[in-house]
Amino acid sequence: MTAVSKVAIAGAGVVGLAAAIQLAKAGVEVDLFESKPELSALGSGISLQGNALRAFDALGAWDDIRAAGYPFEGLTLRAPGPDAPVVANLPDVKTGGPDYPAAMGMPRPELARILVRHAEEAGAKIHFGRKVTGLDARASDAVEVFVDDESMGAYDLLIGADGLHSVVRGLIGIETVPEPNGMGIWRTFVSRPAEVERTELYYGGPVYIAGYTPTGEDSMYAFLVEKSQDRFGVPDEEATSIMLEESRAYGGPWNSIRADLEKGARANYTWFTKHIVEGAWNRGRVVIIGDAAHSCPPTIAQGAAQGLEDAVVLTELLVGRDSVDDSLWDAFHARRLPRAKAVVEASAQLAQWQIDGNREADAGGLIFGLAQQMAVPA
Repeated sequence: MTAVSKVAIAGAGVVGLAAAIQLAKAGVEVDLFESKPELSALGSGISLQGNALRAFDALGAWDDIRAAGYPFEGLTLRAPGPDAPVVANLPDVKTGGPDYPAAMGMPRPELARILVRHAEEAGAKIHFGRKVTGLDARASDAVEVFVDDESMGAYDLLIGADGLHSVVRGLIGIETVPEPNGMGIWRTFVSRPAEVERTELYYGGPVYIAGYTPTGEDSMYAFLVEKSQDRFGVPDEEATSIMLEESRAYGGPWNSIRADLEKGARANYTWFTKHIVEGAWNRGRVVIIGDAAHSCPPTIAQGAAQGLEDAVVLTELLVGRDSVDDSLWDAFHARRLPRAKAVVEASAQLAQWQIDGNREADAGGLIFGLAQQMAVPA
């Protein structure tokens, strides 16, 4: 017997879909509401650490995801300049354990399509173009969910996996919200030169970090991390021009990236944020997970992994217990809050060292220590 029989989920991102898959597989009736009208065919890539891959295996989606992505081991560091000399080739801690690659890149839209298919095959109902707008959680054993201001009836639980700007977080009165950390990032999706076989990062030059990650045999995504500026609403042509100009200090595979930008590859921009909800992530029969509960600069590429772990741990408890009670929430928070907080704090510290230009900081030690923590399953 499961602790819930009918669950609503807000948000069809990676985290919401993961929760939907696990609950539906256990026979729970799942309604997932996504405000976007459909899956986007646009988007760049995503970096996934080993513990994220371990979570995908728990979902039963790992074989499909592995086939659609580009697994790799290690990290290459380069210096700026026309020759882009390699400074170091570093091994990765296999945070998913020995059965999984250290890391993998893949196109975000493809990851979304795979997870949607698995959720629907498991029996979850996905409602695109429908936004959770309200709730009534006064009952102790249920929550009434409103979508587009219309009641959808009572559910045993509402999971808010609706991202950085979570509506559900506000509806349950949690005031902690993401705050910009002072960095902005340009991203583009381009062809992969044969020489790029894993993530490569360039430190120094006109931006904080320049880099790229392979996402498939013929694709990769590239990025430039700069001091945050008001770049929002910049026309596509100007966005591409800005990324082109900021990349000119970097050689090597960046020459291929610039060629694709000149042919019309789109550039998009966003700011890095950080936050962690320090107290309980639930209010009665409503809980937030993923970016709704915590966010951090992707300096350690653990954001997706942490959201996936939220979903896996939460659904494990919901499926393995008979009731939604204080002991369930205590167990959930004990397993998730310290771990997510460690990732947020370490990621934010690394970003701040870069902002401050601190060359004496032990970045390698911080990254290695955190990776060892993540290698232990959540």
